Amino acid sequence: MKLYSIPRKIKTFIFDIDGTLYTSPEFVAEQVDVQIRHYAHINGISEDSARNMIEDYRKKWSAEHGGKKISLGNTFPAFGVDIETSIKWRNELLQPEKFLSPDLKLKEFLAELKKSFNLICVTNNPVKAARRTLEAVGISELIPDVIGLDTCMKSKPAKEMLELAAKKTSTEFCECVSVGDRFDIDIALPLELGMGGILVDGAQDVVKILDKISDRANAL
Repeated sequence: MKLYSIPRKIKTFIFDIDGTLYTSPEFVAEQVDVQIRHYAHINGISEDSARNMIEDYRKKWSAEHGGKKISLGNTFPAFGVDIETSIKWRNELLQPEKFLSPDLKLKEFLAELKKSFNLICVTNNPVKAARRTLEAVGISELIPDVIGLDTCMKSKPAKEMLELAAKKTSTEFCECVSVGDRFDIDIALPLELGMGGILVDGAQDVVKILDKISDRANAL
């Protein structure tokens, strides 16, 4: 876990979902690969060819943008897959129930966190798919709002998604902390906007957030 520019006064935690509110490298990888496999079948090419095309594009994009990473949602339009199609595929293809199970420790932590802070999720999956993921982990009732791919028709990093998260929680950027597992996708833009940021490797890190914040405050 790594903390970035944590505000002195925090009102809202903005959570990414995939790879953040659960720890399952298998499901994180499957979410990407199942869409690429679907793209391959529709276009009559091999799955490996499709994987290589996507990987080559993302590597080239990264090299041209100072090493930053690009989400699959922002990659697909270069291959003729628009946001509307991506939303449809994700809702139809993703099956979190096959990979995830309730996380009681995370549920207890978020229930306690919710007593003092606003909680909201911002994800590159559509809201329906995101809710199914939260339900599989057993925490959906603790997250009042989810801003997804189909909310703003944007894929992270997108300022519009963060603006809406702040608006829904009646919070200023400087009172928000973004929590996610990918720096370029979940943390970099929030920091530019004046939010705090916490980079995690999964749910096992999320449950330690308050302890880490307290440790930093005590060290100042």
